[in-house]
Amino acid sequence: MREAEEKHRIAVALRYRSQEDNAPRVVASGHGEIAKQILELARQHGIPIHEDPAVVEALAQLEVGTQIPPEFYQVVAEILAFIYSIDKKSGTR
Repeated sequence: MREAEEKHRIAVALRYRSQEDNAPRVVASGHGEIAKQILELARQHGIPIHEDPAVVEALAQLEVGTQIPPEFYQVVAEILAFIYSIDKKSGTR
């Protein structure tokens, strides 16, 4: 990745525990080097990565620790469905 692209990289990590959370929660967010670290940790732990620049840009405005607001439910539900389908195919769910 070129240096200019890396500086503008954004990553947001979500967590959803149905027994604890009413909605998915932002657990990490960052730009540049922090985004790179978030993505690397996800890869190391086998966490699926879904790239959607518009969604990431919007979610990056939320504070870490907050649940996503209702206007994000539909798009995040689609992302979670994508992740669950990957997990099912790989036998992890």
